[in-house]
Amino acid sequence: MPEIASPSKTISIMQPYFLPYAGYFRLLTGSDLFVIYDCVQFQRRGRMHRNQLRTASGRLDWLTLPLEKAPQEVLIRDLRFRKGAQNEMESMMPRFPALTAPTRLPASFADAVRALGGPPVDYIVELLRLTAEIMHLPWRVMHSSELALPRELRGQDRIIAICKACGATSYLNAPGGRDLYEPSVFADAGLQLRFLPAHVGSYDSIAQRLATEDAELVAAEIHAGTTPRAA
Repeated sequence: MPEIASPSKTISIMQPYFLPYAGYFRLLTGSDLFVIYDCVQFQRRGRMHRNQLRTASGRLDWLTLPLEKAPQEVLIRDLRFRKGAQNEMESMMPRFPALTAPTRLPASFADAVRALGGPPVDYIVELLRLTAEIMHLPWRVMHSSELALPRELRGQDRIIAICKACGATSYLNAPGGRDLYEPSVFADAGLQLRFLPAHVGSYDSIAQRLATEDAELVAAEIHAGTTPRAA
């Protein structure tokens, strides 16, 4: 667990996403600490457990993690893979050349994609870590579940509680969060609320891009898009 007490700290908080687009990684580069938001309900229609990659014909198709059935209210940290999940993944991967054909991605990345063991949150975070490593991005990360916050805290109250527990003075969020938070509430809590600008560029999965593009150029694009704006 990283050291979480220091003056003038910016943190970002986001659910772990499976092979997300490049804009996701701006939260890593724009903050002093990136908090994996795993203590909240799993959203089945989101992209935490699935993403689109290109088939050999160039068509986008879904690659979905084989999760065990769980109650509607299951938390992200409590998800599990179903029996035989690794075999399912190995059978799905050949449809996507980015993960199987000779690419710019190291072989260790494809090995990590097929290694479905342990909790899904740990698997997804490991893929995020490897991706950051390939692009030489900073990796200062903890899980929100480490903080053992009261379950009744919701919405921006939960975000503020995480910020305070981590000794933050500033909260950096994705641009889509502007309608979710009240700057005055954050200010009353002693926090500056900031947002990344809208992402400019491809929304393809980062795995798709790193399979065909130079990692340094993709990383430069990520760094260029991290200048935050006040709420």
